Amino acid sequence: MIIEFEEKLLELIDTRIETASDDELFAGGYLRGHISLSAAACEEEGINDVAELKSRIENSLDAARSELTPADRVIVSDLWQSLQAQV
Repeated sequence: MIIEFEEKLLELIDTRIETASDDELFAGGYLRGHISLSAAACEEEGINDVAELKSRIENSLDAARSELTPADRVIVSDLWQSLQAQV
């Protein structure tokens, strides 16, 4: 379940590449890292709950807030919300 959810999120990010702005490309790449690391941690721990994966992704993003400017945080957050709505 986790792997399928991760693959769907990454596929949605990839489908945006052709039409994405520079900011959207950055946000997609940034999110890919958080999604993949969170999914790998869940797999390693034997967790198959998508809600737990989402929670871990959000916790990872929150922990890294200081890495981004306020404007970039908004772009990343908007993309994350959009991706979740499409899955």
